[in-house]
Amino acid sequence: MAFTAKILLLGSGELGREFVISAKRLGAYVVACDAYYQAPAMQIADAREVFSMLDGAALRAAVEKHRPDYIVPEIEAIRTETLVELEGEGFHVVPSARATQLTMNRDRIRDLAAEKLGLATSRYRYAESLEEVHAGAAHAGFPCVIKPVMSSSGKGQSKVEEAAGLEAAWDYAVANMRGDRRRVIVEEFVDFDYEITLLTVRTKDGVLFCPPIGHRQERGDYMESWQPIAMSDAALAAAQEMAAKVVDDLGGRGIFGVEFFVRGEEVIFSELSPRPHDTGMVTLVSQNLSEFDLHARAIMGLPIPTPIRARPSASAVILADRDSDRLGYEGLAEALAVQGGTVDLRIFAKPASRPYRRMGVALASAGDTDAARRVAAEAAGKVRITYS
Repeated sequence: MAFTAKILLLGSGELGREFVISAKRLGAYVVACDAYYQAPAMQIADAREVFSMLDGAALRAAVEKHRPDYIVPEIEAIRTETLVELEGEGFHVVPSARATQLTMNRDRIRDLAAEKLGLATSRYRYAESLEEVHAGAAHAGFPCVIKPVMSSSGKGQSKVEEAAGLEAAWDYAVANMRGDRRRVIVEEFVDFDYEITLLTVRTKDGVLFCPPIGHRQERGDYMESWQPIAMSDAALAAAQEMAAKVVDDLGGRGIFGVEFFVRGEEVIFSELSPRPHDTGMVTLVSQNLSEFDLHARAIMGLPIPTPIRARPSASAVILADRDSDRLGYEGLAEALAVQGGTVDLRIFAKPASRPYRRMGVALASAGDTDAARRVAAEAAGKVRITYS
């Protein structure tokens, strides 16, 4: 079989699914890996492997079996030490093994941003016991946010208003952390005006930026996003400067989802993901090249037209409300018929649901972002998950 590149995708959720589509359009052969069979990206990939990404021996076996041109992580919880070893043996980890190792852990990327690069962040401390959580909260002040140093989609995150809530927040974080590191970050709650994701593309020719994406979260997970979000020139320039500084330090090629809090003209670094970002699902309809297209092009060293522009668009998530492995969907016709903008849907085809699991997303473009948000939210509300 002739192909332009062989890619081993580590993690095969909805973001991985869209990346597979983009990569295959460019002629790539993709092997999708995840801990469960029929994960969304597996359904359309060329080949698949089922194993825990935290199993270093299984990860190495998959790499040695397929001999990929690129190893592309899509999730946080990966045995990154194995990636470092594989990179040392000549395999290409995207964007780099160091970037993956640092950003899979909130403490390491925070230390890089705050201590080495001097970026503005919230006050924070790390904790590995309830006693250290209390000490961290005393430093950060109330309200504070407690979250595992390794998790995904906001799992394990709590906002704590007073000391009486610290034990429950610690227990919740420990119960929902990924990997094997029993550690949390306790940080100041930033009373921001809004928060953004700045999709930052590091290419062979330099760093590019997508228009900023606004987003709203619940339970630490994104519920809706919209692009572009209005920012002052000074705030946008500050965000771009900080994003470029951190991705250049991490190195490699690909897309990075860099999150910031914005308060007036003050821009505060929050987190970074070295891969497509969930809030960036909106780019499937807002940009001529989605974040997944951009990631694939950057990885493969292909040209990206500039500047990257976005029409007013929004996304709204479709959530499950129970555990089930017998699923169906209704209301798609009603959702696609919502007036006021152009509507599209992505149903992720996950084989099982659980409460608050993201099962799909409604996408909308309209005359302005406020209208797009209304249309996307209405469309998402019309999609019903059925259980039998």
